[in-house]
Amino acid sequence: MAKKSSIEKNNRRRRMNRNAAAKRARLKAIIGDKTKPMEERFAATLKLAEMPRNSSATRIRNRCELTGRPRSNYRKNKLSRIALRDLGSRGLVPGLVKSSW
Repeated sequence: MAKKSSIEKNNRRRRMNRNAAAKRARLKAIIGDKTKPMEERFAATLKLAEMPRNSSATRIRNRCELTGRPRSNYRKNKLSRIALRDLGSRGLVPGLVKSSW
């Protein structure tokens, strides 16, 4: 089980990203638009730099839904390999055939 603080930190990043996504997209559109004047694009760059770093999508870490494990997660299942194996052994994952020899 991962530390509660690291799980909550990641959840806070998800919330910040959800709240600031529209503003970040709008600023990035201004920055990428070559028809806008250079001063306006530079001002948008400065505003984007002033935003909290944790509101960026790249700061979010994929974690296991059950244990909070930060590594070796399957995106489709949102579970770590260990949690998926445990659930598969119990027969709780539909369509998963687990072999052991």
